[in-house]
Amino acid sequence: MVTIGIESVLETCLYVDDIDAAETFYGEILGLEFYSKEADKFVFFRVGPAMLLIFIPEASAAGDHELPNHGAKGVQHIAFSVLEEELDEWHSHLEAQEIDIEQDHTWPNGKRSLYFRDPAGNSIELASITIWSK
Repeated sequence: MVTIGIESVLETCLYVDDIDAAETFYGEILGLEFYSKEADKFVFFRVGPAMLLIFIPEASAAGDHELPNHGAKGVQHIAFSVLEEELDEWHSHLEAQEIDIEQDHTWPNGKRSLYFRDPAGNSIELASITIWSK
């Protein structure tokens, strides 16, 4: 039995083929707080107390750094929590930015999620902050 606990997700990674497009999308369209960038390698954003790390896959797997190689292939998924009362405003904002909303989904508990894609094709979800509430 585990007697220690995990408090929260500290960071998560997405992989893209264009760092500049990712910086524009996550920084300007989604409004995330820019943290740092290295051209053709990565761009990092602060998301509340956590971090979103966005890498060029070949750069994170290249082995030219002190950390273990890591990376992923194919599209990934990330969900950001938003205030439920702001989901309609997010829907309008994304449409105004010409972001195609794949689905506006209502869950069995009545909570909603908006699904769309980033420029690299990753599945992005904006979900009610209470989506996992009991």
